Amino acid sequence: MCRWLAYSGSPVKLDDLLYKPVHSLVMQSKHARMGVETTNGDGFGVGWYGSAPTPGVFRSTEPAWHDRNLRELSALASAGRVFAHIRATTGSAIQQTNCHPFRHGRWLWMHNGLITDFPTVKRDLAFAVEPSLFPLIEGATDSELFFYVALTFGLEQDPRAAVASAVGLIEDVGKRHGIQYPIQMTVATTDGESTWAFRYSSEGMSRTLFHSADISTLRAQYPDNPMLQGLSSDARVVVSEPLGDLRGAWREIPESTCLVVHGAGEDLFPFSPTAP
Repeated sequence: MCRWLAYSGSPVKLDDLLYKPVHSLVMQSKHARMGVETTNGDGFGVGWYGSAPTPGVFRSTEPAWHDRNLRELSALASAGRVFAHIRATTGSAIQQTNCHPFRHGRWLWMHNGLITDFPTVKRDLAFAVEPSLFPLIEGATDSELFFYVALTFGLEQDPRAAVASAVGLIEDVGKRHGIQYPIQMTVATTDGESTWAFRYSSEGMSRTLFHSADISTLRAQYPDNPMLQGLSSDARVVVSEPLGDLRGAWREIPESTCLVVHGAGEDLFPFSPTAP
């Protein structure tokens, strides 16, 4: 389906995240180990926070491994909070407006998974979006509509509650249309200060999701690894699948869980939909 990563911590060059790891996100675009598809070549996107009030976003329909502009940008740009996503479409068109991450104000959003039988439920979900937000939807994906449903339910005020309400609505609409398992998701969203990551599926068999272990522990464990030595103590990465094979570096996020990353702190909360 897709692969993604969410980084926060000291500023790093984008190529330290996207190209240099042994099993980097760009490598995963050709050779994913844990995804439904091995190849995620239907476009990519990168979002990052700099000095501007809103995050920058670069999206392309090229396969990530093939895009020279991504290579150029990654060699020069640095940021302390980065979202990156490689896409394998579940049916919607390959076009820039369908590539993640999606942006609204200071917020970024990306999704791996699908809303099952999306054409059947799309109309009902679209009518649930706040009318003032609806004209801002640019693409045709289930993921972007999911974002705007969550914004309608108050994502900017309380992300955990808003995503729970959005998923509750998606499941209610899907089941009314006879869909047994309406949603499959790992989702990441951020306001530039904190990151919220969700792992959930109606079936209880969600796509993989991992977060990095404490950097100070890893530095002590691998003193000769230059990348680890250069990261700040609050550096955290959340990923669809690990970027390397360092023992103890990655911890799986449990099924039906929300991870909140805020500075050097992390909190895990049980996640379940809120029925409409």
